[in-house]
Amino acid sequence: MAQDARGSAVAVIRLRNPPVNALSGAVLQALEDGLKKADADPSVKAVMICGENGKFSAGADIRGFSSPKRHGGALAPIVSLIESSEKPVVAAIEGVALGGGLEVALGCHYRIAHVKARMGLPEVTIGLLPGAEGTQRLPRLIGVPAALDMITTGKHIPATEALKLGLVDEIVEENTIEAAIRLANKVIGQPLGPRRLSLRPVPKVPNMEAFLREAAVKVKQRARGCLAPELCLQAVRAATETPFAEGVRRERELFRVLLSSGQARALQYAFFAERAVHRWATPAGASWSSAAPQPVRKAAVIGLGTMGRGIVTSLVKASIPVVALEQDMEYLNKGKKAVMLLLEREAMKMEGGAQSLDFHNPARLQFTVDFDLLHDVDLVIEAVFENMALKKEIFHKLSKICKPGALLCTNTSALNIDEIASATSRPQQVIGTHFFSPAHVMRLLEIIYGRHTSPTAIATAMQLAKTLKKVGVVVGNCFGFVGNRMMFPYVQQAVFLLEEGSRPEAVDQVLEDFGFKIGPFRMSDLAGLDVGWRSRQGQRYSPLPDLLCEHGRFGQKTAKGWYQYEKAGGRTATPDPWLHSFLSHYRDTHGIRARFIDQEEILERCLFSLINEGFAVLAEGIASGPEHLDVIYINGYGWPRHKGGPMFYASTVGLPRVLAKLQKYSEAHPDVPGLRPSAFLKKLVAVGNPPIKDWMSYLSQQNSKL
Repeated sequence: MAQDARGSAVAVIRLRNPPVNALSGAVLQALEDGLKKADADPSVKAVMICGENGKFSAGADIRGFSSPKRHGGALAPIVSLIESSEKPVVAAIEGVALGGGLEVALGCHYRIAHVKARMGLPEVTIGLLPGAEGTQRLPRLIGVPAALDMITTGKHIPATEALKLGLVDEIVEENTIEAAIRLANKVIGQPLGPRRLSLRPVPKVPNMEAFLREAAVKVKQRARGCLAPELCLQAVRAATETPFAEGVRRERELFRVLLSSGQARALQYAFFAERAVHRWATPAGASWSSAAPQPVRKAAVIGLGTMGRGIVTSLVKASIPVVALEQDMEYLNKGKKAVMLLLEREAMKMEGGAQSLDFHNPARLQFTVDFDLLHDVDLVIEAVFENMALKKEIFHKLSKICKPGALLCTNTSALNIDEIASATSRPQQVIGTHFFSPAHVMRLLEIIYGRHTSPTAIATAMQLAKTLKKVGVVVGNCFGFVGNRMMFPYVQQAVFLLEEGSRPEAVDQVLEDFGFKIGPFRMSDLAGLDVGWRSRQGQRYSPLPDLLCEHGRFGQKTAKGWYQYEKAGGRTATPDPWLHSFLSHYRDTHGIRARFIDQEEILERCLFSLINEGFAVLAEGIASGPEHLDVIYINGYGWPRHKGGPMFYASTVGLPRVLAKLQKYSEAHPDVPGLRPSAFLKKLVAVGNPPIKDWMSYLSQQNSKL
């Protein structure tokens, strides 16, 4: 604590714990000592709390969450202490005030923020709720609808919005600290009662009960089985129904429920897994610690189909100048129209509007059919359709035209990177960048290195992911890479289950109840059945998808696929009696006796076959750890985040159970290799089911091909 140098009566307390002033035990102790000291010093008339180096505080240290007394428990009394101070306390918010950091600010009598500051209560994203009375104070300050929105989504809001909501008293463009001291001096001696949020009533909403009922339905739909948003709502509901102290008790009780739920563990695992994948490594010894990225000052995208359009949009949003190239004027104009439409939409969502994107400026975005315009770009992303000959032809051309240091990326979902690279004179510069559709929305970027890809190329692709605000995951080169390779057995089991007696809607329902955004058959209809995948020969193979295509059933685009739709391009899937009779006819023809298949078998055969493939991926050294697979599945394939990802889920089910079930299903279906337990899974069970963080230490180094 330092008193303001100009002999002012304002004591300054600084939160100091770089880089983001997390509220560790030591910081809380210093805050408490500072408050008590200011209270006892008669020359101090007001207090100002701020954070060191332009950041207020990003909240509790997430690593401390495993012990309940650390969070809410330790912070809440200090927030109360701030609020009950007889001298006015002003929060000067710069940078961020998140979670416990914002709860500290809510305890203060006045809040002043820098115009660039951001605020939020993101606890819900790691499976918790604001546990230091935030669910009780925020609704009293900004009203139930706005508080509910912030607390159940965990979103960060800019200072300008915080001012509109009444979350802060004023915003400044210059020195926040000085402005806060000025405000503190101004309010000395004014009554503090009305500024103490715990004493305020919750602002009335006409028909609060109906509002909360509707909100509960919306939150439940959005949460898809995730507990935290629903319990956040219950905590806010308590603020509307009970006195402050009672609401605080309810908040604490709900916080403990969440803390002991498996979901909080899964969400925190996912949080750390996303940070861990930045630290990439390859079996050949290249790694994040020794490889430096090249700057990307200008990029090019080839092909303006669905993927290319989304990729161009992502680059423009990240302020990287782009050259977009198509094969002829007709495709170019069609692509340009679509890209402009996407960018208009994105600009509308942004604060600065279209000006901030400046995409009509040809220096930022130009469209061409002339390859020669790519001579000075730092990076090219090829996004033409999946045809090896076409891709090789393009890469051969690029290899001649692009400057020597340029990185040549291919957006492929399964094709061999080494074969594509063989068409160039610089295979070390070739890398796979597998974007997910829609590319300007989906967070995952699978980054695939080939046999010759240089460490610099990998580092540059990872840096690009970060610039595009995506999560980059580095993986090795094999058919389908990681995501699609693990998806094949999952989709395959789903189709086999239909042959054996199930229905598309039954399979989808089980997987959507588990938490997937969309089941395999609705997904197949959305993508189009003609974008099929072929199984290797000599194994059980289901011709069902091909047969549907022969009947002109390609999915949503033809209004019929595994389901029927209201019209071509329609989105609403309805079970189709035609398909049901087609399936029973198919079973008769092939002598298959339909049997009842329960939900457990549907879930286990689909998920455990996917997980089993994950173990094979790890054993082959295609990915460097289970958290890489989990990050891919959460961010690219709609795996429910509150279940941590497929490999984390396997560890919670217990590997012995996964193995026993795979063995059971494999014996029943000996012609399905996807159900044969991976040698690595068997080994992990044999050594006693170690925790997920130790799995990789059981892969013998010299024998990465198990």
